[in-house]
Amino acid sequence: MDTYGHENTFGSLPVARLQDLPNPDDTRRGDAPTSDPQPLPAAHEAAWNLRIPAYRPPETFPEHFARFVAAVDITQVSAIVIGCWGGGDASSRIVVDELVAHADRLPALRHLFLGDIWFEENEISWIQQSNITPLLRAFPRLETLIVKGGSMLVLDPVEHTALRHLEFQSGGLPDDVVRAVGASVFPALESLELWLGVEEYGGDATIADLAGILEGRGLPALTTLGLMNSEIQDEIAAAVAAAPIVSRLRRLDLSMGTLGDEGAEALLTGQPLTHLDQLFVGHHFMTKRMRDRLAEALPGIVLGLDEVEEEEDMDDGEVWRYVEVSE
Repeated sequence: MDTYGHENTFGSLPVARLQDLPNPDDTRRGDAPTSDPQPLPAAHEAAWNLRIPAYRPPETFPEHFARFVAAVDITQVSAIVIGCWGGGDASSRIVVDELVAHADRLPALRHLFLGDIWFEENEISWIQQSNITPLLRAFPRLETLIVKGGSMLVLDPVEHTALRHLEFQSGGLPDDVVRAVGASVFPALESLELWLGVEEYGGDATIADLAGILEGRGLPALTTLGLMNSEIQDEIAAAVAAAPIVSRLRRLDLSMGTLGDEGAEALLTGQPLTHLDQLFVGHHFMTKRMRDRLAEALPGIVLGLDEVEEEEDMDDGEVWRYVEVSE
């Protein structure tokens, strides 16, 4: 996923942007179209991007969604990308409500991205999310759910038998959301990615909050786990080093955070990791000596060791490490 731009493909389909179509309200007002309308692809041949401008939108999101329903055979739509749904303080509940209300008319929906919002539209930690649990309950055949933004985000423990990829991109993921993931039952889930973020922006999860995920009781099919973008990345590495779920993984992602020599040492002295295809640690703060040790211990495994960051010296003599994505 590209953090800094809109998606061009999703669910293995090219993205079609509904905003390229003329707005019927313009025609009624007699306004001239700003460009020739683009021909629509078949409903099943595109991932449909629904978004309104972040500033001075000409319509509300429900009005935009109504145009989508009128223009596209939504019974054939398998992938939807949701961009801006209003101003910076607008909650995603308006989107969740529209999707849930139309769930019976979206039987083919398998892939959903809630929050494909560029930083010039809204910073990631300013995106106002909501309770997304109704989406999982309304779409039992959903296979992919990606949510961007952690502010006001709510997830209740849930059982979902079809979901294969779950991803939360945030500058701060609430602790109760992390616990809810660990308490949920996802028998088909193969890939789980959490951008945990920093406490300043709501990322208050502790190692204890990760316990359900690390035990993996509700995640029997998981082969890819990302616990990323955290200011407690060393502690996470130490917990991962003894976690039951790791022996079942093929790919483990501890990148984007503040991982240093302490966390890397825990990985080296913990359970064997040579079964992994990838242990990605990019955006880290390890010394060269530790990088060399890790490369020697895990030959042939994709590591991302070249993506080194530098600690910043503070006036009080402390050093400061930073995560890749916060505000």
